Amino acid sequence: MTFFKADDTWALWTILIAWAAVSIYLEQKYNWAAKISGAIIALLGALILANLKIIPTDAPVYDAVWGYIVPLAVPLLLFKADLKKIWKESGRTFLAFNIGAVGTILGAFIACFLLSKFIPEIHKAAAMMTGSYIGGGVNFVAMSEAFKASKNQVNALIVADNLNMAIYFMILMAIPASSFFKKHYGHPYEDAVEKQDKASAGSEGQNKAASYWGRKEISLLDIAEALGMTFVIVFLSVKFCAWVNATNVSPVIKSILGQKYFVITTLTVVLATLFPKFLGEIRGAQEIGTFMIYIFFVVIGAPADLKVIILNSPILLVLCLIMVIVNMLVTFSVGKLLKFNVEELCIASNANIGGPTTAAAMAIAKGWTELVLPAMLVGVWGYVIGNYLGIFTGNILGKLFGM
Repeated sequence: MTFFKADDTWALWTILIAWAAVSIYLEQKYNWAAKISGAIIALLGALILANLKIIPTDAPVYDAVWGYIVPLAVPLLLFKADLKKIWKESGRTFLAFNIGAVGTILGAFIACFLLSKFIPEIHKAAAMMTGSYIGGGVNFVAMSEAFKASKNQVNALIVADNLNMAIYFMILMAIPASSFFKKHYGHPYEDAVEKQDKASAGSEGQNKAASYWGRKEISLLDIAEALGMTFVIVFLSVKFCAWVNATNVSPVIKSILGQKYFVITTLTVVLATLFPKFLGEIRGAQEIGTFMIYIFFVVIGAPADLKVIILNSPILLVLCLIMVIVNMLVTFSVGKLLKFNVEELCIASNANIGGPTTAAAMAIAKGWTELVLPAMLVGVWGYVIGNYLGIFTGNILGKLFGM
C-alpha cells in the first residue's frame, strides 16, 4: 500500500509537475545539483518517493505522460533540427553514437552467452534492452510488444534499467573531470568551460544550466505557435500511423510508418528543414518541451522499486550492467583510436543509454552548448534505428539459444 493511491489523479499530477519544477530549480541554483543534472534529480526523487511508499510504482497518470506528454515534447525539442545543420553540427557525434550502438549489440550477445542459463527467454530481455540502449523507452515498449514478453519480465527489467541508468549517468558526468580521461583524450569543450569559469571567477554569476536556460523575450504568439504546431504534428502523425496499421501493407512498412515516434520525428525534421526560419524562431518551444521531458524523468523513476530488484531483478540488473559496460568500452576504445574528444564520446554513450533528453541535459549541465543540438539529434536517430536493431538482435539470439 502507498500513501497516494494509483487513482489519486490530482495528487500524482501535482507530485510529477512539482518535483520536475524542484529538479529544475535545484539544477539552476546549486552547482552540486547542476553537476548531477536536473534529469537525474528528477529520476532519483521519484525512485525515493516510490520506495518510501509515498507514490505507487504504476498509475494511469504515468501512462498519460507516456501517451501524451512525451509525444508532444518531441516536436518542441526538434523545431531547430534543420537537416542542413545536422550534418554540419553532429557529424563526429553521429559517428560516435553509431559506434556505441554496435557496442550495445555486442553487449547483448555477451550478456546472453554469460546469463542464458539464469534468465528464461533471455533473447526477449536482450531485444528490449538493445532497443532501449540504442533508442529509448519508446523502443523498449515496442520490443516488449514485438516479442510478446511477459509482464513480469517487462516490469522487472524496467526497474533494473532505471537504476542502472541513474548510476551510469553519474559516472558519465564524472568522466570528463577525471585525470585519466583528460590525459588520454582530447577535451576542448571542458577546456573552454574552464577558461570561461576562470574569466568569470570572483563575479556573482549563474551556473551553466541557469545561464543556458536564462530568461528570453517571449510573446503570447510564441506560446500559441509552439503548442499549436506540436499538437498539429502529433495529431497528424498519430492518425497517419493508425491508418497505416489498419491497411494491408507489408509488416516491414508497418514497422516503419506505423511507429508514431518515427513519423513524429520525421515530420518535424522535414518541416524544420523546409521552414527553418519559421520553426527555428519560435521562442519558448525548447523550454516547454524540456519541462515536459523533466516530467517524464520523474515518471521513469517511479517504477524503480528497490525491493523488487533485490527479490526478483538482480540478474536482470547484471544483464543491463554488462550491456552498458560493453557499450562504454566500445565507445571509448574505438573513439580513442579515431581521436574523438572525451565530451563527444560521453554525449554519444549517454544518448545510447538514455536517449536524446538525458544527453542534451548532460551537455547543458556541463556547459558544452555546442553539443546540445548534436546530443538531441543523435538521440532521435536512436529512436529511428532502435527497433530495427532490437528485432535483429532478439531474432538472432532466439535462434542461437533455440528459443
